[in-house]
Amino acid sequence: MNENTAILLVEDEDTLAIGLEFNLSAEGYRVTRAADGLAAVEQIQSSLFDLVILDIMLPFLDGFAVAEKIRAKDPQTPILILTARTELKDRIRGLEIGADDYLTKPFHLDELLLRVKGMLKRKKWYKQATEIMPVYRFGDNEINFDNFTCRAGDKTVHLTAHEAMLLKYLIDHENKVVSRKELLAEVWNLNSDIETRTVDNFIARLRKYFESNPENPVYIKSIRGVGYIFRSEPSQNS
Repeated sequence: MNENTAILLVEDEDTLAIGLEFNLSAEGYRVTRAADGLAAVEQIQSSLFDLVILDIMLPFLDGFAVAEKIRAKDPQTPILILTARTELKDRIRGLEIGADDYLTKPFHLDELLLRVKGMLKRKKWYKQATEIMPVYRFGDNEINFDNFTCRAGDKTVHLTAHEAMLLKYLIDHENKVVSRKELLAEVWNLNSDIETRTVDNFIARLRKYFESNPENPVYIKSIRGVGYIFRSEPSQNS
């Protein structure tokens, strides 16, 4: 079932890398290993991967730098950061440079396999959705969902994968109230028990990009105690 799915595993801890390669291969994935950041970049430049599992603390080039190289080549390749770092600032930095998910060591193998499956499912959904509508316009904004570049008034904006998926989901559900839990589950495949501020922070960033007055938004509006609603045309009482 997964034999055509290529995964790049970037991990310098040999024992862990061998175990992960074995279990991912047992699930039917084609796994390529890289033991340091430079080797990972070489693999990225020479091959195509459906997903990257990426450690942060790597020899020669750290995982954040590798993630930036991945995003420069392909903004849509899912990246799962796998690291012993547990500080919130590291997680936020990973999300800001375009990582799709974050799993701290030690971890349960079943959870990692579920995360991989969920990320690949989201990639398929996003690809199908953008094939139907690769470019979307509202107000003075134009979104290119293929390469994550946007025109917001006279500004050019580059979205992260999370920002693009969140905006795409809101647009696909235009004029419908979408809860934070729904966004966490459907867009990022994250447990809905996670702190809801994660969603709020990303909404705030989208408003900063696309609203002329982020403090009084007309396109991405809050529904108190419920979630958010997207309207391409501001309502009369906005």
